[in-house]
Amino acid sequence: MTEQQTAPEAAPEAAPAPTPVVAPTPVVAPPVLAAPPVRSRRVLGAVARWTAAVVVCAGLGAGTAAGITSLERTDVPGLATESDGRWAYPKLSLPALPEGSPRPFTAGNEGEIHHADLRRLVLPAPAGATVDPKADGGWTTTEAFLSGYGEEDRVVLRQALADSTLRHIAARSWTMPDGTRTTIQLLRFGSVAYAEAFKDEALDAGEASDPKVLPAGVEAVVPEDFATVIDVPDTTVYTFREKQPYGPEQSRWAYIQAGDTVGIVTQVRKGEALQVPFQQTVTLQNQLLG
Repeated sequence: MTEQQTAPEAAPEAAPAPTPVVAPTPVVAPPVLAAPPVRSRRVLGAVARWTAAVVVCAGLGAGTAAGITSLERTDVPGLATESDGRWAYPKLSLPALPEGSPRPFTAGNEGEIHHADLRRLVLPAPAGATVDPKADGGWTTTEAFLSGYGEEDRVVLRQALADSTLRHIAARSWTMPDGTRTTIQLLRFGSVAYAEAFKDEALDAGEASDPKVLPAGVEAVVPEDFATVIDVPDTTVYTFREKQPYGPEQSRWAYIQAGDTVGIVTQVRKGEALQVPFQQTVTLQNQLLG
């Protein structure tokens, strides 16, 4: 749009010529864009909705991961889907300590003593298990412990227990619907030194790849190593399985060294003792002792 100009009136001859008026630069309005077709608007709307959904899902996924990784070890339940063969254990937590008593691997506890009730440190049975009423997590006898070994080994182990400062033995046994029989025994000694001596010298575990003391009925053994998967500080785990050829059943067992306590986890199953529930059971028991 341009500004209209008018001719100046005539001036006397003596007056100077008037200054010319410069017309302003015309302002051009921006072009009006045509509205996109209906289909284009629908595509853009769908893209926006999908983008928002992806952002929301990413946020939820990140929040879930952060929640899981932020859980304390004692808050993580021993639950898992049954598709991979793991058992549904109840949620685990460490038992309360007597007032003023430290955890086994804290400063000032040089003997690495478990002051908690040993019976509360035995792993509970998973869902669907039938618990042995003679070994339901309470105290058990030395003879009951020795019954899991052959006659010749019992003589050596009985003497080793008599010479050590054994305080208690707690045990729990159960059978799963597939026939897997699990036995957990926790032996508490007077200090970490006595516990290590019993594990290394009597049970012949330690670093030995071919222990001489074997569960009853087992003649040949294959060592296994998944301690790096368990990764519980201040504890050591030694795992074994019965070597083929074996009879109608196969055995797997583990020795757990945790301060003043030696844990023994044994699983026996007709045909083959499965690795997944065995590793899961050993891992959870080790966490309770660590």
